[in-house]
Amino acid sequence: MGWWQISADTLAGSRFVLSPLAETFASLRLLHTARAAHPGERAWLDAHLPAYRARLAADPVTALLVPSALGTVWIADFVTGTPRGGETFEQEIERVRTVSPADARAQLRVSLGGGPLPAPLDRDDLAERAADLLTHVWEDAVRPYWARRRRVLEADVVARVAQVGRGGWATVLDALRPGTRWLGDNRLQVNAHELPPREISGAELLFVPVTAQRVGWVSSEGTRRYALVYPCAGALAGDRDRGPVPAGLGALLGTARARVLMLLGSPMSTSHLVAVTGQGLGSVGRHLRVLRDAGLVERCGRAGRSVLYVRTAAGEVLAEAGLGGG
Repeated sequence: MGWWQISADTLAGSRFVLSPLAETFASLRLLHTARAAHPGERAWLDAHLPAYRARLAADPVTALLVPSALGTVWIADFVTGTPRGGETFEQEIERVRTVSPADARAQLRVSLGGGPLPAPLDRDDLAERAADLLTHVWEDAVRPYWARRRRVLEADVVARVAQVGRGGWATVLDALRPGTRWLGDNRLQVNAHELPPREISGAELLFVPVTAQRVGWVSSEGTRRYALVYPCAGALAGDRDRGPVPAGLGALLGTARARVLMLLGSPMSTSHLVAVTGQGLGSVGRHLRVLRDAGLVERCGRAGRSVLYVRTAAGEVLAEAGLGGG
C-alpha cells in the first residue's frame, strides 16, 4: 500500500479546496473508461462521449497520450496539476501548459512503469497537448454544469469539516475513498498500490472533492504541496433521475421525503440536500421539519453558518428496514 508520513502540524494545517481542473480531469477519466456509477453519469456520458471520441480519433498522438498518462499505478503529474485552491480553470490549466518538455517526458515514463516512451510520445509538446484536451473537456462537458457541481462540492466540504469537529480526522480520512485510511502513528494510507512511503511533514496538504464517483488520485508539486482527490459524498444525479428510493419507504413517507432521509446517513446541510436532490429549498426545509417532528432526523451541529442534520437511531432503523424491503 502507498502511505504518507504526516506530522500533527501538517494534518492540522491541511484544508479542503475546490479545483475546476481536478473536476475536469475526473471527467476526462470518466470519459476514458466510459463506465458510469449512476444514471446521472450515464446520461452525461451519452451526451459528451461522442464528441470526446471524435476528438481523439482525429488526433492519434493525444489518443495515445491519455492511457499512457493515466498509467496503471501512477498518473503522470503534469496532466493533473496539484490544486492550490481559489483558482480559476484558466489559472490552473496554464500551469499544465507550461510544464517543461523534459519534466513531462520524465513523468510519463513513471506512469508507464519506467520503460521507454512509445516513439509517437517522445516529443516536446506533451504538456500542451494535455492542456488542449483538458480545455476541450472543460468547455464541452464540465463548464456547462459547473455552477451546480460547485454547490455539491461546497456542501461536501461543509459536511467533511463538520465531521472533523465531531469525530476527528481519522473518521474523515477513513471514509474519503476506497484505499484511503488513517493507519495511526501519523501515517495516512493514500491508495492500495505497493509504493514507497513518502515523508510529507511540513508540506501543504490539500483534500479535493470531485463529483465523479469512481475516481480518486494523489498528486504533488515537488515536495511543497500534496493533494488527495476523492469522490464527494453526494452522487451528482441527473436532473431527471435522482436514483432509487426503497419502494416501501417511498410509499410510507413519499419519495422526495424518503430520499432526504436516506441521504442523511452522514451529516448534511440544507444547501447540500438541495444541491444533491435538486429539490427546492422550501421543499427540503419542509421535509426536514416533518422528519424532525417524527423523531427521524436531528440537528447535529453547525459548520460555519450551516446547520447540519443526520438520522436519529429511529431514522436508522427505518432506513435499514427500507433497504431490506425495497
